[in-house]
Amino acid sequence: MNDQLSCREAFTETLLKHAQKDPSIIVLTSDAKGSSSLGSFAEALPEQFLEIGIAEQNEVGVAAGLACVGRRPFICAPASFLSARSLEQIKVDVAYSHNNVKLFGVSGGISYGPLGATHHSLHDIAVMRAFPDLQVFIPSDPRLTCALADYLVCSNEPAYIRVGKASLPIIYYSEVPFVPGKANMLKDGKDLTFISCGELVYHCLKAAEMLEKEGISSKVLDMHTLKPLDEAAIISAAMETGLIITAEEHSIYGGLGAAVSQVTANSYPVKVKTLAIPDEYIISGNSPQVFHYYGLDAEGIFRTAMNILKKS
Repeated sequence: MNDQLSCREAFTETLLKHAQKDPSIIVLTSDAKGSSSLGSFAEALPEQFLEIGIAEQNEVGVAAGLACVGRRPFICAPASFLSARSLEQIKVDVAYSHNNVKLFGVSGGISYGPLGATHHSLHDIAVMRAFPDLQVFIPSDPRLTCALADYLVCSNEPAYIRVGKASLPIIYYSEVPFVPGKANMLKDGKDLTFISCGELVYHCLKAAEMLEKEGISSKVLDMHTLKPLDEAAIISAAMETGLIITAEEHSIYGGLGAAVSQVTANSYPVKVKTLAIPDEYIISGNSPQVFHYYGLDAEGIFRTAMNILKKS
């Protein structure tokens, strides 16, 4: 695998390998073959590929029907539309009916930054976590995404997966320890803990390296599974470091930070600082520009950590 690859490409490439051996795997998309990197899949397996058109509600209904007759449907669509237009169908036809549908939201978070709020998905973690019987995953690099795809093709549980658009640096160079609901500790430390998911995990790692030069030891947890949440890892981090900073490409409300705060408040209260998108329609720009503006890049995360530690 290349040093940089988008998670959407990693996912669909892995899915194609499995689908070539398993004809029950069906991929559906809503006029998003290019956005979802499905060109090779559609060409290789046209009978296992369905183009629904710009009709996300219908797309989810069709996928649920396929699941009812023993198929293993994967919906690949922009996260902003999949998690908003078809929310009722996801709630009723997938989660409530416990149908084995995998909802793969591409270009999530602020990947479509220049296109504005209509194309952002900064609410999806909050709403998807609220549905019983729906797993939620946000992988942090292409290798972890491949391991997630391997799991999903064998799983009978409905799930929502969100990835971004850009190519990402590899975080997992050797073994990829993927267990659903089990966070990965990428770096151990004693002074504070970073808990993150998706693209911002890399930025937390870089911030931890910057802190290390200042003599500060940081633990970094990749919380790739938002539901079920690894509460044990959160509580352990709270006990060991006494300070948690969360970072996510999501609204300040209802996401990873809120979930971590709830766990610590109920089990082991410590200071939790949530770094996320504030309650506003964000500036127009690409992901690096937006991350920098809101202090979500490595530099901003480092600066926040230093300010908190200086005050403590």
